Amino acid sequence: MKEQTFTITAETGVHARPATLLVNKAGQFESEVEVSYNDKKVNLKSIMGVMSLGIPKGAEIKITATGSDEEEAIQGVKEVVTEHLGE
Repeated sequence: MKEQTFTITAETGVHARPATLLVNKAGQFESEVEVSYNDKKVNLKSIMGVMSLGIPKGAEIKITATGSDEEEAIQGVKEVVTEHLGE
């Protein structure tokens, strides 16, 4: 299992467009990929799950990947987060 924590710096938080980018990226990997926020954990491959978290600017999220390509999954998600959402 690999995990990484990020801080959302985008003014609008995780809204539909970046959430879609995250879901699409996570879907490219075989590993189970989850996002945690406020003690809730959802499948990062589910747009409805990600949107249900209502992640605002300033939020700290944790991405967890478990599986054969977990390292690549974390790296791929990291690229989307740092390009569109935060650090």
